[in-house]
Amino acid sequence: MFDLLLRRARLVDDTVTDIAIAAGKIAALGDIDGPAAKRVDLHGEHYVSAGWIDSHVHCYPNSPIYHDEPDSVGIQTGVTTVIDAGSTGADDIDDFYAITRKASTEVYALLNISRVGLIAQNELANLNNIDADAAREAIKRHPDFIVGLKARMSSSVVGDNGITPLQRAKAIQQQNGDLPLMVHIGNNPPNLDEIAELLTSGDIITHCYNGKPNRILTPTGELRASVTRAIARGVHLDVGHGSASFSFAVAQQAIALGILPQTISSDIYCRNRIDGPVRSLANVMSKFLVIGMSLPQVIACVTDHAADGLRLKHKGRLVVGYDADLTIFDLKRQPVLFTDAENETLQAEHILTPLAAIRAGKGYMTEQGSAEHAFDL
Repeated sequence: MFDLLLRRARLVDDTVTDIAIAAGKIAALGDIDGPAAKRVDLHGEHYVSAGWIDSHVHCYPNSPIYHDEPDSVGIQTGVTTVIDAGSTGADDIDDFYAITRKASTEVYALLNISRVGLIAQNELANLNNIDADAAREAIKRHPDFIVGLKARMSSSVVGDNGITPLQRAKAIQQQNGDLPLMVHIGNNPPNLDEIAELLTSGDIITHCYNGKPNRILTPTGELRASVTRAIARGVHLDVGHGSASFSFAVAQQAIALGILPQTISSDIYCRNRIDGPVRSLANVMSKFLVIGMSLPQVIACVTDHAADGLRLKHKGRLVVGYDADLTIFDLKRQPVLFTDAENETLQAEHILTPLAAIRAGKGYMTEQGSAEHAFDL
């Protein structure tokens, strides 16, 4: 007996299949004829993918700067898994962990290398905040929750410390099983070339398409040599749209050169969720469809690429035995004017609309899905 049987689900390659779920796992795929406690027929009209993973959010409700509720940026928007990118350090990770246990969304954390987390914009201006022992103990306490490290390497954050915080972050990384390290890039110093040369396979450059002078493209529109070398070493590019870190022009130029993101993430928190320009992960994903990426490419950036980059086993793929995390969505024909972080606009004719999310086998309708009454989970 299956707990849930989704009939005639459309995949992003436009094939249609049935998906059976039992005990929080994907139990079967294909043409399925078996008993189920609940059946939902999607009639081949609605897309289903592995559950969307947002690799860069800020959802620690007690953060004084960038805060939100996990389910407001997660399950309510069709996102089944979110990774909070450094809102908390060793001092407040325990509180954040306790909060996330009450969420329907699966939440993981990138531990800020500053033990105080994001209590101010300049958390790395005081090198005493970088406490390797405190970080190690936090990772020991939460080995299944902390999936990586976060270092914000822009001038407003590091103050006069230049590249030193990143050097210390790499030392902490090496002392703790080479966890993935996500590095925020923004205004210099430190210069992006200094940053890129320190990064190694599995590290992540977030805000990769920002429009600031310290960006991945040279003034003549070529990819910086240091970033080319970093990518060749296995460094990943993450979007991290945010309020000030995404430029249509930079993304279009880079993608035209074949420099695609490994992951598409939102850098969402309450203000840019409500007031824009982020709104939701679906909104950010839709922008990349306009820029020229295909639907399968965009979905891969929030499913298998995201799961692989942060070593999330049993997520990101529609595979028997994997977690029953799924996102049901439409690609609607709807004129929309998108805005980037530079206040530039781009006209689109389609938008991704999440209708429902299934997390560990349990269904949740989004606001759009409930309004359409197309099906009921």
